[in-house]
Amino acid sequence: MKLFQCSNCGNSIVFENNRCVSCGYYLAYSSFYNQMVSLSPNLSQWNTPSLGDGQYKYCVNSQHGTCNWLVPLDSPSGFCLACSLNRTIPDLSIIKNQESWKKIEIAKHRLVYQLLRLRLPIFNKKENFVEGLCFDFLSPKNRDNLKTGHANGVITILISEADAVVREKVKQNMEERYRTILGHFRHEVGHYYWDVLIRNDKVTLSNFREIFGDESISYENSLQNYYTNGPRHDWQNFHISKYASSHAWEDWAETWSHYLHLMDTLETAYNFGLKTYPKLRGTNDLDVNANFDPYMENDFQAILRTAIPLFYTLNSMNRSMGKDDAYPFVISEPVKSKLTFIHNLLIKGKGF
Repeated sequence: MKLFQCSNCGNSIVFENNRCVSCGYYLAYSSFYNQMVSLSPNLSQWNTPSLGDGQYKYCVNSQHGTCNWLVPLDSPSGFCLACSLNRTIPDLSIIKNQESWKKIEIAKHRLVYQLLRLRLPIFNKKENFVEGLCFDFLSPKNRDNLKTGHANGVITILISEADAVVREKVKQNMEERYRTILGHFRHEVGHYYWDVLIRNDKVTLSNFREIFGDESISYENSLQNYYTNGPRHDWQNFHISKYASSHAWEDWAETWSHYLHLMDTLETAYNFGLKTYPKLRGTNDLDVNANFDPYMENDFQAILRTAIPLFYTLNSMNRSMGKDDAYPFVISEPVKSKLTFIHNLLIKGKGF
């Protein structure tokens, strides 16, 4: 994520801020210009020179405190790019649902920010039913077998995932090392972009199968086998997670989500100008010099050389605070090849 400042007073702000605590100006994000702008609190619509000649207003969902993105004043729907992808939201007459939805929207907006940085196509399912994307945020109550997942461009997220206690319980029951709302979004949107980027491209599909395996093998049978017998004993040598070993599609989605973890973390480090010089004797491979924007870097090995010691540093800082590792995973050589495949695929596809 970029670093942002209030353009009125220069105060440091974060992506979700809608008001500067220093000067009182409103804050809003433009997804088209990738800018956070400061706005006079005495107005409800604005003309901001840094965003061209148009006039802007807040997204409709700003009234719920779930969005601080701008839309053109003449926008027919009144929803920003991120909010326009919602097909179903929870019943907001229930206070707990309001709180859960806000947490979910924060993660989703960060996802959309990153998809734009990767220059990926974002088709709204309302406008393109076949290739489009939409989100359903649902409650599992009174709905049997309802799960977080993806099907034909529809990403379902259970609002119970916004409850940290519920999420931790599921994490323990599933013996997972990492479980976050943003992680869910990144994983499920990976399934969507497999359809967009790979499914109908014979060459890319053939290359995918060489690295990830044959996705035409029964998905249902593979998952049943995984949940019955567990992962192969040496899964860490070939996959980023246990679940990634269940089927080629899940290997892709898990690796894709980790690619997004890596790129977002490295962009943040770049914007902070992060450099480290570990106090170790002799040569070491833990130096970090995040002096480049990962989204503009073609060489994925350069990204890995910075990201791996960066994660080691983050994990060490977390342990100093008595917390679990921020990134509790081992990136094996086969996983590096899979991550490189994803990066090269996206570099090739820039300009969508």
